[in-house]
Amino acid sequence: MKQYVIGLDYGTLSGRCVLVDAESGEEVAESVLEYAHGVMDETLPDGQKLPPQWALQHPQDYLDVLSVTVPDVLKKANVAPECVRGMGIDFTACTILPLDADGTPLCLLPEWEHEKHAYVKLWKHHAAQGQADRINDLAHRRGEDWIDSYGGKLSSEFALPKILQILEEAPEVYRAAERFTEASDWLSLVLTGEETHSAVFAGYKAAWNAESGYPSNGFFRALDSRLDGIVGSKLSLKVFGADRIAGHLNAHGAHLTGLPEGMPLALPMIDGHAAMPALRVTGEGEMMLIVGTSSCQMVNLREKRLVRGICGYVKDGVIPGYYTYEAGQAGVGDIFDWFVKTCVPAAYAEEAKARGISLHKLLREKAAPRKPGESGLLALDWWNGNRNVLGNSKLSGMILGMTLTTKPEDIYRALIEATAYGLRVIAERYESDGVAVGSIVAGGGIAQKDTMMMQIYADVLGRPIRIAGTTQAGALGSAMYASVAGGVYPDIQSAAAHLAKPDIGTYTPDAESHRIYSGLYAEYKKLYDYFGCENTVMEQLSGMRQG
Repeated sequence: MKQYVIGLDYGTLSGRCVLVDAESGEEVAESVLEYAHGVMDETLPDGQKLPPQWALQHPQDYLDVLSVTVPDVLKKANVAPECVRGMGIDFTACTILPLDADGTPLCLLPEWEHEKHAYVKLWKHHAAQGQADRINDLAHRRGEDWIDSYGGKLSSEFALPKILQILEEAPEVYRAAERFTEASDWLSLVLTGEETHSAVFAGYKAAWNAESGYPSNGFFRALDSRLDGIVGSKLSLKVFGADRIAGHLNAHGAHLTGLPEGMPLALPMIDGHAAMPALRVTGEGEMMLIVGTSSCQMVNLREKRLVRGICGYVKDGVIPGYYTYEAGQAGVGDIFDWFVKTCVPAAYAEEAKARGISLHKLLREKAAPRKPGESGLLALDWWNGNRNVLGNSKLSGMILGMTLTTKPEDIYRALIEATAYGLRVIAERYESDGVAVGSIVAGGGIAQKDTMMMQIYADVLGRPIRIAGTTQAGALGSAMYASVAGGVYPDIQSAAAHLAKPDIGTYTPDAESHRIYSGLYAEYKKLYDYFGCENTVMEQLSGMRQG
């Protein structure tokens, strides 16, 4: 009897499920479900207007993905549920929510359905920047060692700033919450009935580490006396590494998914981190690049290094035996999507429609013949703030050099180039602080589909970029962790060796393009340092913004 594993990838706008042949690695069936509520960044379901920089989600959407996509892949492949050896889940992060004592999200209870702080705070909820600033300031004043593990600064995207925001703005929600947990760990609880928390989420997003745990109670008391005792009560101590399983499907989990009761569930992973084995990045010497709505850049190292301005590192959180370092950009695909939706003339939309192609494809076609620097534009890629290495969500995007002759395709290309410059900043920071980047392997739909963008990335970085052979790196990686949980393979390295797909190609940098881009990058860095560190006008404008 053939054996299969399932990987579930929860993204920003949808959840996708893949059924993988546990021997060959073939992705035999796939199913995608868009979230009914999407990203709630303007209103709650009841129409209540949300403030600027909010980004919420509805947990029912996550349950719908389970109940729709898992049965769907089994049906498409005509595979009996009993043939599935395990399931793995990956999720965006930090995507956190408050639960009651029964493990029910507060927003699903009638008394809390109109309270915005009772909902899931998505990773790109940036309204807790003020709280993040106070946490960082206190940590440095007290000489807290743990802050160094996060490049010296916690992001507003992380758990502690979001929890502090709830405490300060909705103390009644804070008091009602029995637990604050990642959405992935909540799903694990729903499916198995067992409370476990993944070290990858706790370590990268909640200031936990295996040596010392969470920050001390003294730190939390100094931050706000109402946080006294949060560790062990509202923040669980049941944190486990990637070599553990979350549990086994209970009757409710079996009913939701159509899978057999007792099937093992792998400990959940962050979406970008789950992609590492799918891209065959299971040791040292390569940087993994996941390009999507945002981006993630990760490197494995056997040693611990303090890298300024990155998201952090966790030992054994992704690949056992390694410290895995994480950095990222808060906006990539989101920026291009914004431009297409808000800034492109009607004539372009009409041309794209007449040709039966997307506006993105049309703009790429028009932008592709441009040579580096030909548009005369230079942009800062901060439309969703800066995640790394500045860690400031109040920063905003900028385009320099526009004239009356500037065309939409010029701007589109400049935005792509800006994200490449932001990537180069991160790669250079890694290497300056002792984490060798080596070669680069890229995954995600954009990496496979957008040849112009990936060539620009190779040219800007001056490094070859190999393209992974899967379009569903997160889901495939989750399926690999499921194969270990189900006993098909002894460890994640073995699973990756058997199940990862061959690369589909490599982008080699053009020497002349790299020379030109390096000159432009030098100017980008001047803008980066000036607006990111010296001049506070972007933060001032952020404080004035009403939408």
